Amino acid sequence: MDIINILPDSVANQIAAGEVVDRPASAVKELLENAMDAGATALQLIVKDAGRTLIQVVDNGSGMSDIDARLCFERHATSKIRRADDLFAIRTMGFRGEALASIAAVAQVELKTRQHDNELGTQVVIEGSDVKSQTPCTCPCGTSIAVKNLFYNIPARRNFLKKDSIEFSHIEEIFRRVALANYKTAFSFHHNGKLLYDLRPGNFAQRIAAIFGTGFNQRLYQIEEQTEPVKIFGYVGKAEFVKRSRGEQYLFVNGRFIKHPGLSAAIERAYNELIPERTYPAYFVLLDVDPQRLDVNIHPTKTEVRFIDEQTIFAILRAATKKALGQYSLASEIEFDTPAELDLSPAPKDFIPSQPTVPFNPFYNPFGNSAPQSRKQTSSLKDELGHFFDSAPTDSDYANKASGMTENVQPRPQADIVASRSSTTVPISYQGRYIITTMKSGIVIIDQQRAHERILYERLLAQRARGGVAQQLLFPVNCRFNAADSEMLGELLPDLKLLGFVVEPLSQNTFVVTATPSGVSADELQMLLEQTISEYKNNMMQRFSERDKSICASLARQMSVRQGTTLKAEEMQQLIADLFSCQAPNISPSGRRTMFIVSDNDIADGLKG
Repeated sequence: MDIINILPDSVANQIAAGEVVDRPASAVKELLENAMDAGATALQLIVKDAGRTLIQVVDNGSGMSDIDARLCFERHATSKIRRADDLFAIRTMGFRGEALASIAAVAQVELKTRQHDNELGTQVVIEGSDVKSQTPCTCPCGTSIAVKNLFYNIPARRNFLKKDSIEFSHIEEIFRRVALANYKTAFSFHHNGKLLYDLRPGNFAQRIAAIFGTGFNQRLYQIEEQTEPVKIFGYVGKAEFVKRSRGEQYLFVNGRFIKHPGLSAAIERAYNELIPERTYPAYFVLLDVDPQRLDVNIHPTKTEVRFIDEQTIFAILRAATKKALGQYSLASEIEFDTPAELDLSPAPKDFIPSQPTVPFNPFYNPFGNSAPQSRKQTSSLKDELGHFFDSAPTDSDYANKASGMTENVQPRPQADIVASRSSTTVPISYQGRYIITTMKSGIVIIDQQRAHERILYERLLAQRARGGVAQQLLFPVNCRFNAADSEMLGELLPDLKLLGFVVEPLSQNTFVVTATPSGVSADELQMLLEQTISEYKNNMMQRFSERDKSICASLARQMSVRQGTTLKAEEMQQLIADLFSCQAPNISPSGRRTMFIVSDNDIADGLKG
């Protein structure tokens, strides 16, 4: 009995759609790239309900004839290639001939198109690969494709879509990629009737600023290199604006956004010894490579490519990035209105330079006027922590603020691993990262940044429970975000208000901050809010996370003392005292260890023999 069958076209198209169109953002990508291949100079993206209800792309490109309007929905129908050799000379975005067929297999599609030399256009209506009608119509020159009710005939696939805010963020990311690569083209983006982007043609820097905010260009250095294997142009981020997530990293080859771990590493390695560990710079880099020396046909989404000269391009890209970082960072320190000669004359014989100082009050308590701890709890902590509490100010009550929290935490260190009572013990700072001090039965090594994160995290949670204590800013600060981040920030405003932030919408994608929690610098507000939004989105996408704790953890991470900061003795003592006043002093908010204990027995065993 024969058991092998030829699949019907409708089923084969649905299978192919699973490779090409797995979510609304995939359909957006294919439609935008098709519009660019048609030579469009102006393009509109219209989306409803994060792509579930409608995805429409309208362009002023070349349009299609009656026959092409019907053939474009057939599998492997393409105008880009004629023979196999053409695969190695591709400069268009699409070439497989699978996109429209895959989209039409899982949605209701309406196509209107007209060539510039025709008076009438063509309308094609398709549902689930079934052509319902093809009729003449009046329409503007170019093409309009409306994709309605995506996955209407595959309920299981539709049920696996994430909530609208997540699906929209994927769509916006695709839009940014296409708009960045085609900065000479006008783009507009509407979501649920609201205009989010209205991008005018310009240069690459202007397009970056239009998408990420006018002040974003101040965070970038230009990178440019012309060589035989590759031509490089773009911008890389300044070291002081790195983030803890790979958000604003865009790498393009011949106008196509790509993901290439090797080339990304080439850029990031240029920042070695310039940025802290596990932080990532922004970059927007355009590469121009001979199409015959790369292969873009290795993945259906075409975001992965192979290079013949990969090692050479890696070295050139890394060198060009290092050159930009060195050249422009030095130039930015020079006043160009002053004479070019630098004053390198020696200082007078008796000149004694003054040591720079940073005002710091280790005893400052932003939570004053709160109820004291119970005598039993205070006595217990002093018994555990010894001289750290003896040297700390008596009105330090950060532990009171966290004592009412119900977070599930690990138990505090027992008496055999807590601080020694010796009043002569002074903590030591090591590498500007660790604090080393003695305990009753050995030595404790504390990661100062993780410890500070734990302290700030519990303070923020306690402050949130009390409703937030805001510190009015002398001058309000305006912060501008991209469309998706603006929408996300709007959702987070009630949570931020409970933490002491007073943030209000000012205009499209712009917010004004009039008050912050104590200790937040006005100069860092833009970066602080950007990173909070970014980390919150990552937390909600990667794992189930409680909203309030996710926001507090993100803020604590950004406000904590940085690695490489050498603290004074009294600052280290205060940090240790505050740490052991926490509910969970031995773990950071992200679950990483804040301290490492070396017991007396470990030391003795290590010195045996």
